[in-house]
Amino acid sequence: MEPKQVVQKWVECFNRGDAEAIAEFYSEDAINHQVANEPVVGKRAIKQMFADEFSAAEMVCIVENIFQDGQWAILEWKDPIGLRGCGFFQFENGLIVLQRGYWDKLSFLKAHNLPIPE
Repeated sequence: MEPKQVVQKWVECFNRGDAEAIAEFYSEDAINHQVANEPVVGKRAIKQMFADEFSAAEMVCIVENIFQDGQWAILEWKDPIGLRGCGFFQFENGLIVLQRGYWDKLSFLKAHNLPIPE
């Protein structure tokens, strides 16, 4: 599967809130760096991160665009409440080895009535 197709499948799993399925897209030593947070390293930790996030808030990813350039895929997204962001996914051997996500954490926390760190 090409990176663009993997990201399309990743979005389907994300929208189901399926941390187990999402984790299967990552290499064992992958890094997921949502830049508003510290990087999460390793497939197991990434799975736990998604499980924690899915239990804290209902999240929906509406694809605006998915671009592919070689072993990179870029996802532009929005959600039903108006938040927007983008993600960059680097692939090796068909698996995500690096993901960086850019979004407004303060707007997300406020929209989902989650605690705002001091």
